[in-house]
Amino acid sequence: MTAGENSQSAALLELFADDYSREILLAADKTPKTAKELSRRCDASLATIYRRISTLQEHGLIRVHSTIGSGGEHKQRFETTIETLHVAISDGELELSVETRDELADNFTTLWNNFRENI
Repeated sequence: MTAGENSQSAALLELFADDYSREILLAADKTPKTAKELSRRCDASLATIYRRISTLQEHGLIRVHSTIGSGGEHKQRFETTIETLHVAISDGELELSVETRDELADNFTTLWNNFRENI
């Protein structure tokens, strides 16, 4: 594992060690949630929720869905992108890998585009 991979793995492990980050990821797994819903679920202030969401977004672990309500108000819902998380210890090294739902969708999109181009 390179120094960059070590650094990224350490950052992700630190993120997963945070109670609020884990709660947000779990709460937003099945259906997208608003920050207010996450705040109630995690028993945390909105400021704390938005800070964690920002960090999770930086790592590609949360997706934002923006909508406009019937009254013209803008709403954001947040959804976990994690499909699988793997942690392994091998030869004295810690290896961490995260597969996101985006990667699966991207694979399908690439396959579909290749199919269309070859018709």
